[in-house]
Amino acid sequence: MSGNTRHEAILETLQSRGRVEVGEVASRFSVSEVTVRRDLDQLAQAGILRRVRGGAVSVRMRGEGMPFAMRKLESSAAKERIAIAAAALVVDGEAVCVDSGTTGAELARQLVNRRLTIMPFSVQALTALAGSPTARILLPAGAVNPDEGAIVGPLVEQSLRGLRFDTVFLSCCGASLDEGVTAHDLEDAAAKRAMLSSGRRVVLIAEGSKFGRSAMSITCSLRDIDVVVTDESAPVDVLDQLRAEGIEVIVA
Repeated sequence: MSGNTRHEAILETLQSRGRVEVGEVASRFSVSEVTVRRDLDQLAQAGILRRVRGGAVSVRMRGEGMPFAMRKLESSAAKERIAIAAAALVVDGEAVCVDSGTTGAELARQLVNRRLTIMPFSVQALTALAGSPTARILLPAGAVNPDEGAIVGPLVEQSLRGLRFDTVFLSCCGASLDEGVTAHDLEDAAAKRAMLSSGRRVVLIAEGSKFGRSAMSITCSLRDIDVVVTDESAPVDVLDQLRAEGIEVIVA
């Protein structure tokens, strides 16, 4: 059993129960308690959990969005498939925006060797694109959210005025036809709205688990989205509703 698989299982337990026990994880995966303690120490160093006697507890407050480091472990294989499918939607020569978030960072990695003009909206996406031999990187003005690495604030809107992008890749914390595309952070939602206004085509990149969720700040209606790229865990009835609204749906 790989360390990444154990880490994802620890994350799932933290999400559902808020605490994990060393002995329980060791028994579940038939590994030593020393190995589990090492896993927990690594996750604690990444800011994902806090070590306590006999195990660990979540650092996430009730109603709060998961930290970037924690989300990075969640559905990592699905995010890679989504990113590969999303990258296939653009052709060389296009100008694109890549939103913040873990799926956006993965998409940036898939675009690093493409001949594109790319404006990344997170430190993680910018880092992934740094040193690209082919991409032209545009930097948005704004402040960096220290927890997420997202580039946000009123300067984002100013930096996008007068610019038009062929494709905007948008991420989200939740999405539904009733409540729209939502985000936990108010400044992040404002930055997303600025991106939307500058795009000729808007592509939502979201794991299936995001559908049916909602967060505090509304970014836009799902009807403002042109294409949804998701994974096979997305509810079939929701995808059918999106198609009925004329939204192209790609399941990676």
